[in-house]
Amino acid sequence: MDNEIIISKSKYLYGLQCLRYLWYQINAKEEIPQPSFVGRFIFNQGIQVGEYAKKLYPEGIDARIVGKFNEHTEQLESTLEILKERKPVFEAGCRSGNVYCRADILVPAEEASWDIIEVKSSTRVKEENIHDIAFQKFCFESAGIKIKRCYIACIDSNYTRKGSIEPEKLFRRVDVTAEAEEAQVGIEERVREMLDIAGKESPPEISIGRQCSEPYECPLKDKCWGFLPENNVFNLYGNKDRAIELYREGILSIEDIPDQYDLNYKQQIQYRCVKTKEPMINKKEISKFIENLKYPLYFFDFETFSTAIPLYDGVKPYQRIPFQYSIHLLRSIDGQPEHYDFLAADSGDPRKKLLESLRKHIGDAGSIIVYYEQFEKGVLRELAEAFPEYKSWVDSIIPRIVDLYKPFGNFYYYHHLQKGSASVKSVLPAVTGLSYNGMEIADGMAASVYFLYTCGYYNDLISPYPGSCSKPDPGNSSESGPSEEEIERIRNSLIKYCRLDTGGMIHILRALIKEASR
Repeated sequence: MDNEIIISKSKYLYGLQCLRYLWYQINAKEEIPQPSFVGRFIFNQGIQVGEYAKKLYPEGIDARIVGKFNEHTEQLESTLEILKERKPVFEAGCRSGNVYCRADILVPAEEASWDIIEVKSSTRVKEENIHDIAFQKFCFESAGIKIKRCYIACIDSNYTRKGSIEPEKLFRRVDVTAEAEEAQVGIEERVREMLDIAGKESPPEISIGRQCSEPYECPLKDKCWGFLPENNVFNLYGNKDRAIELYREGILSIEDIPDQYDLNYKQQIQYRCVKTKEPMINKKEISKFIENLKYPLYFFDFETFSTAIPLYDGVKPYQRIPFQYSIHLLRSIDGQPEHYDFLAADSGDPRKKLLESLRKHIGDAGSIIVYYEQFEKGVLRELAEAFPEYKSWVDSIIPRIVDLYKPFGNFYYYHHLQKGSASVKSVLPAVTGLSYNGMEIADGMAASVYFLYTCGYYNDLISPYPGSCSKPDPGNSSESGPSEEEIERIRNSLIKYCRLDTGGMIHILRALIKEASR
């Protein structure tokens, strides 16, 4: 059966993370959940980055366009035929025995050898990137193609767009030859183990642990973790080493942790709340927080997107671009809130219009309440840097920002339904009973992707090669992009989502005030 199983580069990386996941990839792929709309966006953004990297070598040959390569046919003869031209090759496929890979770019080197350039959309080299390129080196060398050096071409975070994208400035090449050679040791043995596992009739039993989330969140996590109780030890706040230790000792639920077990302060609070089913309330600290608030209160939230390829002049890779905000203004704690919002209308740079709108709606006095202040403050400072005429105004409002996260991040309030999280998505339902369940858009990453989709950017990220990734279908979109009705629906969903972020903070604050006054 081994001869029928091919370990590709992606499957090798799956196997390094978890052999159980590898088994499903080869034998029961239909049981693996399909990538989400957001996941496909990230994937296709990587494809777009790869297309820009090819522009570094204008004389290069794209093997897929030539039509030489197909994962289901013999590779070696076709590879050697193209490599005879001694030009850079894009997507060069290679098979040797049971291993197969494609190299993003092969560049001719001295002594009839080649350099591998692996293109990544990240701004730094990660450990999994080393294993990725080491497998490619192993595969090509097993097929008799000499590899001289290995490079990771990643995004240069210092690059600033000025006019058209300049690929030679967008990327920086990092020589990882030594690291790849070290990671190459043992690949043959690991491949044999993977082939053995893949050939079995049932998946291997693998204990859950860090590999379920590192280096990537495993799509089988719900399947493998389904037996755990609601407040399980993996919900313990902070480092997960303690949770893994407890799990290996057979302790699954937080309430079953022995009394004498060494837990830190916040974990002890979790333990008591799970045992008693009563919230922990530090009235003294909560009262201090409330007393420092100055009316009127502005409950404020940004939504931003960030892309590997900067969309506008003056923007760096992955720079946060705010495209939406919501404000709820509360003049007294029991008053009727006033609501103001902004959502960019088109694909142009939204920042200046957003700033103009924001300055109209935030007055000169009163606390500006956010959830996790580092984010809002960071975005505001970046806006002030990009538009210096607003700097003095931005500098005047930043000191007024109050972080509603702090009472929860410091565990002045903790409810067992938070399951170890102090995020607003966990706090809101635990404290108020409200939630984001059932919303079309229910998190910030989805908001950014859907906004880009309505502006037509998602279509730009679709691979030009048939079958590489299917077109996302968040609704009844046409092949040319979302319909007007779909755009309107998504925009309404964006407004509802951002509005709940700020409106939810009002409910949270009122609940805190009620608890502190008891």
